[in-house]
Parts: sequence; structure tokens; C-alpha cells
Amino acid sequence: MFDKEIEFSAHEDYFAQKEDYPIPTKLNIPEWFKKLEHTVENKTIKGCIPFLDSLTVGYLLKIPQDFNVKHNVDNKYNLKDSFQTFGLHDRSQTLYEKNINLNSGFDVHTLKQVEGSPFIEKNKNLPFYKILNPWKIKTPKGYSCLFVPPLNNADDRFSIIPGIVDTDTFPNEINFPIIINGDKYPVLETTIKKGTPYVQIIPFKRDSWKMTVKPRKQKEIQNSRLFYGLKILNIYKDKYWNKKSWK
Repeated sequence: MFDKEIEFSAHEDYFAQKEDYPIPTKLNIPEWFKKLEHTVENKTIKGCIPFLDSLTVGYLLKIPQDFNVKHNVDNKYNLKDSFQTFGLHDRSQTLYEKNINLNSGFDVHTLKQVEGSPFIEKNKNLPFYKILNPWKIKTPKGYSCLFVPPLNNADDRFSIIPGIVDTDTFPNEINFPIIINGDKYPVLETTIKKGTPYVQIIPFKRDSWKMTVKPRKQKEIQNSRLFYGLKILNIYKDKYWNKKSWK
């Protein structure tokens, strides 16, 4: 029984295009992971349920249109040359006039907005692009959303800056500043294709917590390790794991 619902809504004209709707994260498991075999003789990460949970938790947003990126080309920043939009480009002004949150598809944050952060060096001291997301996200009362790059399955060219939004009360679309992966691509000239997953959404209930720190008895540790050390293929999955459902 599903008693919690996350709602994605967009302007009726954008919704009618039936393109790049949000999806459950479990529909985007990478092919390399699917191909792995996991046996008693050959244990692989495919048997690691915590890793699988990270690949399936929550929902994904997709890039709403093609972005032609020229980042740090000729070691300079020029807005017109650096981030051009395609796909919805020809009709973006019409969409904007209809209050669809796409406009040119992106916005820019200056370096001063993140002054002193480690993001600046990674982004090669250039302004930060911000993807305009056409989807409004609504959760039940008392629930927020954690927004992160797709866990263990992110695009290696860029990633969003993670954040948390109280999506039960926030009334508008949430936009996502991104960092170009300057560690791997000091200069990047590429097209980020429409439909590329770029945000993983993990809803959670807001609770108040307090922390306790305490010692563990040696015998308790020894007994737990003896049991977990048994050569049982799926011991965590069979004994400790709680199945989750995302639809």
C-alpha cells in the first residue's frame, strides 16, 4: 500500500509534449552493473545491497533540452559561446512568455555567490551555470527532498550542487546550479543531450534527532562479526535489509 506520494507538475504546454518526464531511479540502473555476476566463488559489487539501494532510491530529473557547452575554451568565459541551448531553443521565448520555467534553459551564478568554496577551483574559476527545471515538486506535509547527482551513476562531465528543499511548502520549481568537472576536463567542449539524468531526488520525513555516543562490549562485536563472517552469499539482504518501493 502506498500512503506517500510525490507529485511532479509542469505547465500544461510542456506536459503535453510527453518528453523527459521524471522517472523512478530504478529505471536507470547502469548497464555495467546489470552485466556483473555475483556468486560465492566470485563476489562482486552486484551483491552489495547498500550500493544497489543507492542506484534505485528516489526519482530522477532529466535535462530538459540539449546544452552545447564550451567551458574554459581559450581560457576565457563568454556567455554567448559558453552555454547555448538547442532542442527547445526555437520555441524557448514562447515557452517563457507562457511562464514555463525554461527561458533559454539556464541561468548563471557569479563566483562571488560561492566565494571561498572548493567549487570554484573545480569549475576553473568560471561562473556557474544553473539548469532551469520545468517541474514543480510536491511532497506530503512534513516531507522534504534531498537533491544530489545520480548516486554512483553520475555523468562524469558535470554534477549539481546538492541541496535540501522543504517541498511540502515551497511553491515553485527548483533550479540546479552545476559544476563542470574541471578535474577531469580542464577544457570541455561537449553537448549535454536532452534526457540526460542529472538530479536524483530522495524524499525524507523531517524528524528531530539527538546524538548518543557510547562504547560497545568486545563480546558483542565478536559475536556479530562471527555471524556476519559466515560464507552466506546474501546474508545482509536475507537478514538485515528492508525492501523499498519507488513507483
